[in-house]
Amino acid sequence: MLLSAIQQKAKLYANEFIEVRHWLHAHPELSYQEFETSKFIQSKLAECGIPFQVKAGTGVVGTIEGIEPASRIMALRADMDALPIQEENTVSYRSTNDGVMHACGHDVHTTCLLGAVKILNELKHEWKGTIKFIFQPGEERNPGGASLLIKEGALENPKPQGIIGLHVHPGLPIGRLSFRKGRVMASADEIYITIKSKGGHAAAPHLTVDTILVAAHIITALQQVISRNNNPLSPSVLSICSIQGGHTTNVIPSEVKLMGTFRAMDEQWRFKAHTLIDQIVNGMAKSMGAEVQLHIDIGYPTVDNDVELTEKTWQLANQYMGKNNIEETEVRMGAEDFGYYTQVVPGCFFRLGVMNAEKGIISGVHTPTFNIDEAAIEIGMGMMAWLGASASI
Repeated sequence: MLLSAIQQKAKLYANEFIEVRHWLHAHPELSYQEFETSKFIQSKLAECGIPFQVKAGTGVVGTIEGIEPASRIMALRADMDALPIQEENTVSYRSTNDGVMHACGHDVHTTCLLGAVKILNELKHEWKGTIKFIFQPGEERNPGGASLLIKEGALENPKPQGIIGLHVHPGLPIGRLSFRKGRVMASADEIYITIKSKGGHAAAPHLTVDTILVAAHIITALQQVISRNNNPLSPSVLSICSIQGGHTTNVIPSEVKLMGTFRAMDEQWRFKAHTLIDQIVNGMAKSMGAEVQLHIDIGYPTVDNDVELTEKTWQLANQYMGKNNIEETEVRMGAEDFGYYTQVVPGCFFRLGVMNAEKGIISGVHTPTFNIDEAAIEIGMGMMAWLGASASI
């Protein structure tokens, strides 16, 4: 039986791929700089005799054909970039690249897909169809490696009928998975505002335009974009996260810079909000006598899990893990460039539990102490192999 064969191989190779994860974790690379990571992945695929192509600089895309290759075509995706964070873990495999860390679990994602590829390749005479695997760069930084791979044809020749990706979940206990049908993650756009005027002495504000005050009014006014314009039943958030301006106590600066993020769960509202942000920023600055430059860097779209594909993968997960170990993923205002794939083909993005409170493994992603219970490797690689070999739409 295919299910038990995959489970057995996942168990057999678990330690091997934990070591793979250790290498990846110790050698993190930032977005679009995953050169050694890409070479490592390519070497692992070459060892198995699996054909692949390099796309979008460091991305690796290949296929494995099973029985009746044209009967079913599915894609599996893993991201592989790290974050500019200094690791504080004291594990033997901690980051060797100063200021760079796999703090979002992309080393786990890549490991699980590499393990799944090995399993699927060894069992290719026991499943039908073709599986395309995508190791993707640049998930953590606009414009998103997914968008670049799609432009370079990663979802063509052959075009998959659906795509599946996983992500670690530090709030979900080890041994559990979570799925959700429909919209599951928000869009994310970056906001950059530069306020300029004639600066001057703090004792004579009437001879200047106070850029700090203008910034304060803009920050406050921008909250009205959400509170008085968005449907309160549709989640949305606007946060200004950086203020840069001034250097002493008695000088009104001639320039202040703001940076922030805008997130939404409704694509129509998302772009309406961009117009409102523009009107507020420019109107407020003009009314107070300052010059202003606004740039909204359009980022990732919402992640939309196809209902049919997610229902099927959910049921397959029940078979693999047991129904009691599968739950519904919460809606998240975080963003993922997996959303680009779901705009082109049906997709399913699910969560892999990695938390173990008894072992103290509880830190969230994007923190310097993030880590996982490595029992998740066996589960993740086996589940990706099982879904790759069995999911259809």
